[in-house]
Formats: sequence, C-alpha cells, structure tokens
Amino acid sequence: MYKLRDNSIYQSDIKQVVNTELPWKLLEGKRLLITGATGMISSVIIDILMERNQSVDKDNQKIYIIAVSRNAEKAKCSFAPYWDNPFFTYISHDINIPLPELGDMDYILHAASNTHPRAYATDPIGTITANVQGTYNLLDYASSHHCKRFFFFSSVEIYGENRNDVDKFNESYLGYIDCNTTRAGYCESKRLGEALCNAFASQKAQDFIIGRFSRVYGPTMSMEDSKAIAQFIKKAVAGEDIVLKSEGNQLYSYIYVVDAAVAALCLLIKGEVGSAINIADSASDITLKDLAALLAKEAGTKVIFELPDAIEQAGYSTATKAILDSTKIEQLGWQAVTPIKEGLSKTVKILRE
Repeated sequence: MYKLRDNSIYQSDIKQVVNTELPWKLLEGKRLLITGATGMISSVIIDILMERNQSVDKDNQKIYIIAVSRNAEKAKCSFAPYWDNPFFTYISHDINIPLPELGDMDYILHAASNTHPRAYATDPIGTITANVQGTYNLLDYASSHHCKRFFFFSSVEIYGENRNDVDKFNESYLGYIDCNTTRAGYCESKRLGEALCNAFASQKAQDFIIGRFSRVYGPTMSMEDSKAIAQFIKKAVAGEDIVLKSEGNQLYSYIYVVDAAVAALCLLIKGEVGSAINIADSASDITLKDLAALLAKEAGTKVIFELPDAIEQAGYSTATKAILDSTKIEQLGWQAVTPIKEGLSKTVKILRE
C-alpha cells in the first residue's frame, strides 16, 4: 500500500481532488475520526486529507485525522508516510467495544464493515455486529462528544431486490430482502445502522448523513475481496482469463474509488442533515458480462465461465438489476470524473506497477 502512494497515476488522482472547489475551510482545524481506516474508500479519504494538509502552510488550516482499524500492522504499512505526522493518529480498536476516551470529535466517519460476499458467508456475525453494535458505540461517542456530524457508510444493498417497477433506485425506494438467509445479515444490518442514526438524531439530537454507495472499485481494493469486479480486476492484473460465475446479465451501478471518496467528503460538508444520499456514477452502469469483456480486452485475454463454490454462492447478491439514481448528490455540485472504462484501465495499470 505504501508503494501505491508512490504511484504517479494514483498521486495525480489525489492531487486533482485537492485542487477541486470543495469548501475545505469548513474542515480546517477539525478532528475527524475514521473507522475502517485501511478500507477501500476510507484509505483514499485519508490520502486526500493528508495531501490537503501538505498544500497549506498554517497549522490551523490543517485537518486532524484519527484513523481506527483492527489490524495495526496493515495500517502501519498503508499509512507509513503519515505515521509520525502530528496531524495523523492511528488507534487499533475493535468498534464492537466502546471507544476509549479520545476527546471531542468534530466528525466521525463510520466505514468499518465486511464488504464482500466471502466475508458475509464466513463471518456473518461480525458482519452484523460492525454495522449494528459498532454503529451504536460510535453514535454514542458522537452524541456525548459534541460531534458536528456522523457519517454512516451504507450501501446499495439496502434497496434489496428490484421489484421490476423502476429503472433506478431513488432514495425512497424499498425493495424486497429475504431476511431468513445468511447473506441478509449485511443488507439488514446496514438498514438497522441507518435506523440507529435516525434514533440518535431523534433522541439525542445527533446530526448525521448517510451515503449509500454503489459498487466501488479501484486500486485500494483488498486482495481478499471476493466481489465479482475485484476478482475480474485481479485476473486482468495477472494477465489471466476473466472468470465469470454466472451468465453475466446482472446490471449494476459502479463508481471509481476516488470519485466515491470525493462524494463522501462532499456529503460530509454539504449534505442535508438527516438525509440518505445515493453515491453512484451514472456513466458507469454496466452488466457483469460487459464489465468482464472490458477487463479481458484490457488484459489481452478472454472471458470464461465457471460455477461458483458453495461459500461464494452463499454470499452472492441475488439482485439482477440495481441501478442507483444519483440526482441528489449531483445537485450538491458533485460529478464523477472517471467513467468505468477509464477507471478499470487506471486500476489495472496501478496494480500492475
């Protein structure tokens, strides 16, 4: 991960964000606690904020980051360039346990969660507790430590199955979820996490914002990620055939991780209190088979078909069409800048290097 931060393509992405017209002044001198800090989106957010700190001279313009995750060794590798920086603090902590005393916090971004099918299937209890018990612990800390805003990282998965009555999910849509399955632990616990945010707003006046992320991809993905797009990317990086474990007719929304990180910062700063907002790139709606074909072309290989094993099958989404309506976040002035073809090419090049 340290080498990732030396990559010229990734550096260019991060610097481009810092030069955007976000109202950065609203974050100057603020303390941000970010859970799941080494995760795909949160690690990019940290890189953006630390790059922003590099671009300003005065200490009172800099942003204080408290990064929280369980694996200290992984974090030290990921955040080696910042480890001794006075504006970066790392804490190894399981969010299923209440936070230690860290002082008042201006913003809390809760991104700690299992996020891929094999994790849902092999650690269903941990999947639920991070989204429920962990969210409760963090909201409890926020409400008792003058937190200006709590940001809950939610998911397209809360919408469930498309009932074939809409082309895109707007924020008021509610589809069907069969709660009597192992995989439902992820969808239902994300729904309950959103409900907890509303409960703390009602009972303890805690400000919150919810980002409902579409399927995210990019060079910060975990090598253990078992989502279809992550598997495709790993095969493309290795120059191998892309393995498709279905007919590939599923139609989903995707977003490049740097665009997702910018969207999160936009919502954190500009989002309406108590709202839940979709985060998706309208130029990156694509079927799995077309996604596989793009990566096979990038790798100079071909697409082959293979049946999933039982563990993979248990964690797979049964949704066949899950397109997010991104109108609301675009009204806040955010636009994705990296469409799917360009994002996949960048990701493969960065990971190869």
